[in-house]
Amino acid sequence: MKYTSFLIIIALSLSLSAQNQPFAIVLHGGAGNLTPTNLSTDKQVAYQVSLSNALSIGYTILANGGSSEKAVVSVILYLENDTLFNAGRGAVLTHNKEVSHDASIMTGFDLNAGALAGTSHIKNPILGAAAIKDYSKHVFLSGTGAENFARSQKLDMVTPDYFITQRRLDQLDKIIKAEDKSSGYYSDPFTGNGKFGTVGCVAIDKGGNITAATSTGGMMNKKNGRIGDSPIIGAGTYADNSTCGVSCTGHGEYFIRIGVAKEISDQMKFGDSTLKDAAEYTINTSLKNLGGTGGIIAIDKNG
Repeated sequence: MKYTSFLIIIALSLSLSAQNQPFAIVLHGGAGNLTPTNLSTDKQVAYQVSLSNALSIGYTILANGGSSEKAVVSVILYLENDTLFNAGRGAVLTHNKEVSHDASIMTGFDLNAGALAGTSHIKNPILGAAAIKDYSKHVFLSGTGAENFARSQKLDMVTPDYFITQRRLDQLDKIIKAEDKSSGYYSDPFTGNGKFGTVGCVAIDKGGNITAATSTGGMMNKKNGRIGDSPIIGAGTYADNSTCGVSCTGHGEYFIRIGVAKEISDQMKFGDSTLKDAAEYTINTSLKNLGGTGGIIAIDKNG
């Protein structure tokens, strides 16, 4: 297994060939500024171990001929259940010390997608997003509507306190104390403990099918009702078998305005760009020129 240091916390990727049919998987643990002051060496190792475990789960599924969707969902499930990450249990908190989850998934063979936003009772938001994709006539559900749909699909539901950890409460209290009083809003949510931890995964299976998914608690200290890029198809998540699959992490307000995930795919589809060139231009030029920061993981149709 090859470990690749990325613009984000950790990204791990693996690509093998079985019977001349390539398959690959890549995952991320969120964007952020990693310094000894906000993430100790021991904590960085803990992130690496957890991401390595998640990678092994997804890889095993793909190596045994499983679908990219099953691999991606299984990876995200593992990370949502790990309190290290800003997704599922242990997600960051809103200004009101509440949890508000966002998640999305898209399959590239049929361009089908499911997404949810603003939930606080669905134990694993990625399962809610997948259920919306498979069993709803809609693509995107939010709040109580998404939760009621999850109940109708017999998904595990919990009380909001299940997701809240003391670590996140302490982080929020520290941020609120340092809040920019002139604006009433934390002025730089992308540094320190403000954003990193969102999880994402992209995979291509032996059948050439691509799936991408992203799950997050959003931005620490966010205003009530705020929705970032993670659940928005085309902004934070996108998959198309003819081009690539993409999962994003970063300052969502900017990713939404550009439609980062689909912009990368569109450069490949309509401009004949390679995935590498499209990704680098979108992140280092389009996003940077707008004032946004963040990163992406992606896999093209060739694995």
